[in-house]
Amino acid sequence: MESLARGGTRWKRFAVVMVPSVAATAAIGVALSQGALAASFSVSGQQFKVTAERLEGKGFVQYGAYDTQVGGKNVPVAVSAFKSAQINGMCQSVVTPDIPLIGTVTLQLNAGGKTPVEAENLYIDVAQLDADATFKNINIGVAAGSSTKGPGINKGDHASPAGFAQEADSATLTDVKQTAWATSAGTFKLSGLSMRLHKGVKECY
Repeated sequence: MESLARGGTRWKRFAVVMVPSVAATAAIGVALSQGALAASFSVSGQQFKVTAERLEGKGFVQYGAYDTQVGGKNVPVAVSAFKSAQINGMCQSVVTPDIPLIGTVTLQLNAGGKTPVEAENLYIDVAQLDADATFKNINIGVAAGSSTKGPGINKGDHASPAGFAQEADSATLTDVKQTAWATSAGTFKLSGLSMRLHKGVKECY
């Protein structure tokens, strides 16, 4: 971690935010590509991988929480949220192993090649993320429930309002590689959407 100062703070490989999840059907994907719709995605009991060339977000907050998976297992996550975000060159993949008579299949989604993916009130439950990140006017050590910059704690999150959090006016991430459990957004538009099924493992990274 580099210098910890307010303003244009730049951190290398900082485990922050985001980008959407998958496990969407083709019908949902087409609807999202045609208009800005509310969206909430999770892959039951599975992590999924996401990459992005660039993410520009406004109104950022990050706080700790946990997700409850099928069977009652709790997994820790860093919830990263933006009031609004634009994502260029997004790839998202989820692998489903051992399908009877078929074997392993990967669902891969690509969007935001020419026109950025757009999202509002976007929340990502992150397990791991590597990126180059630049934050503007960052505050570290605020209470999650008292953040004034981001969209606040997501309704239904297993998170303490008094827990540790950080916030910033904006954040720019490049060369993003992320593993996540879930994503939700008030509105989510996937421009230039392409979804493909691949036999075997064909992840974004």
